[in-house]
Amino acid sequence: MSERGVLLVNLGSPASTEVADVRRYLNQFLMDPCVVDLPWLPRRLLVSMILLRRPKASAEAYASIWWEEGSPLVVISQRVRDQLRSRLDMPVELAMRYGEPSIEQGILALVQQGVSEILLMHQYPQFADSTIATAVREARRVIDQHGLKVHLTELPAFHDRPDYLDALAESARPHLEGGFDHLLFSYHGLPERHLRKADPTGGHCLSSPDCCERPSPAHARCYRSQCKSVSREVARRFNLGDDQWSLAFQSRLGRAKWIEPYTEAELERLAARGVKRLLVMCPAFTADCIETLEEIGDRGREQFINAGGEELVLIPCLNDHPQWMDVLADWARREPVSA
Repeated sequence: MSERGVLLVNLGSPASTEVADVRRYLNQFLMDPCVVDLPWLPRRLLVSMILLRRPKASAEAYASIWWEEGSPLVVISQRVRDQLRSRLDMPVELAMRYGEPSIEQGILALVQQGVSEILLMHQYPQFADSTIATAVREARRVIDQHGLKVHLTELPAFHDRPDYLDALAESARPHLEGGFDHLLFSYHGLPERHLRKADPTGGHCLSSPDCCERPSPAHARCYRSQCKSVSREVARRFNLGDDQWSLAFQSRLGRAKWIEPYTEAELERLAARGVKRLLVMCPAFTADCIETLEEIGDRGREQFINAGGEELVLIPCLNDHPQWMDVLADWARREPVSA
């Protein structure tokens, strides 16, 4: 039996499109202090207010993109798990930070198979407390709670790894070869305060309009800088000029200031500029989910066409693209043990 096992971690999904299941999922998600970073009482009050109306609207959105097999994110993640199992001589389990299968279930399943080291292979290219950090913290909590004699190795953010970037570009290549006017990279947004809190220098992020372009240790944990880096690298692989691509941030929640530009505004701007055929990539995710399929593929497309565009093509995420599966398998074999 292999000493190493892989815990493949993604965000998660409601168990179904029933309002009660969506409410349960949103409550778990939004009550995570890494997501809504407020003290417990104001966070509880805010989330309780959100849960009065949002579950019904979210349930309708989920239902519009739900597959017969279940949630697209979960189904795709299961396919990725199966592909890794076929490529690796080590146990591979799937876990979701919110919903099921849980991180606790995944870790206990690996331990039962006799592994002494778990590689937490999250599916987040860019670093954020609300993605990578919370998944790692939950895994460590489970290991401590159960007193497990197992070593946890964490996959770092992989936004700058050439093999990831090559796979991302290759998965999108057929869509660009069909012709287009503009390529938009749309990433999940974050409140600006999350960037400042993650800044190890305490004063670089958002200190100037060009902070992401000026070298700094802050970039190792700066979500916005890493999103810009991915966009530049993919655009470079396609030899795109600066006027042929742009990036924006989607999925805002609440009244706080989120990182800009906003995707809704960018769709309007591009349509007004005369862009007719727009391609959209969502590289904050490695698997299609509601934020890509419904928010961009449905609502975003409708907004762009109503603003004067003619066609918006949502390029699928990496999903279980063969080249991406080979990259993940290679990382599982070669990722060094964390100190």
